[in-house]
Amino acid sequence: MRGIDHVVIAVNEIEKARKTFEKMGFKVTPKALHPFGTENFLVQLNGNFIEIVSVNDISLVPPHTKEKYSFAQANVDFLSYKEGMSSMVFQSLDARRDREEFLASGLHTYENVDFERKAKLPDGTSVIVGFSLAFLTNPETPNMTFFCCQQHAPEHFWKPEYQSHSNTAYTIQEIIILADEPQSSLSFFQATHGPDSIVHDGENLRIKLQNGLISLLNPVSFEKRFGPGTSKNTHTPKFAGFQISVSNVIETNVLLRNAGLEIREFNKRIQLGPHNNFDTIIEFVERDIGYAG
Repeated sequence: MRGIDHVVIAVNEIEKARKTFEKMGFKVTPKALHPFGTENFLVQLNGNFIEIVSVNDISLVPPHTKEKYSFAQANVDFLSYKEGMSSMVFQSLDARRDREEFLASGLHTYENVDFERKAKLPDGTSVIVGFSLAFLTNPETPNMTFFCCQQHAPEHFWKPEYQSHSNTAYTIQEIIILADEPQSSLSFFQATHGPDSIVHDGENLRIKLQNGLISLLNPVSFEKRFGPGTSKNTHTPKFAGFQISVSNVIETNVLLRNAGLEIREFNKRIQLGPHNNFDTIIEFVERDIGYAG
């Protein structure tokens, strides 16, 4: 029952992306640099977050090896053909234990990655935050990266000042994957989350998480939910977007409309993208106080 830690959206121009997310009504963190050639800013939510990442210095990007997975190289490769959601990240209290569990389940995993970076606090001071990562790959989903992220200084990372958004965003509660044949990923998610977490929904697939869901939708189901023409490029499964619960969906609607953003409204849900939104759908729904994932 691993939970959603964050999603990664890879972009070519990070300052342009910053303005876009601010226009959506998100409070964003200051830009930070990774030691492996990428840069990011975050949208912190309640218990999870959005990471927007770009390549800062290609000379620092380490290549993939058989033993080590390169987060930076994965995003360089991803950006070679499109922008969008490149990774889903699971919460972790012990990345080394996660790796051992993945190995025991027969998954393709790699050596743990440990790194530190500077983070700027709301008062302008800088601190060091550290992370340990456990990567795994799935042959069925070559353009999708999954990993677990353990934080070593959460007291410096999570800040209420960064979690107050004018669009009333609260938390990410669903990850949406578009796949021609969702059932082809069944064995992978059984191994990552256990068979009891799987919910079969006809031809589609849902995985219950500690704090939400992963929904794998075929093109027909996807377009019923998000509209005609939204399910392009489905040669292999891809991250298509995510759902955010908000404290007041009416305020969210008004803000997005006043910002001049093109939105869709279905069944009390507000949707942005994928077109002109980094090939990523963001769906906003009213927060259910009793929702437990």
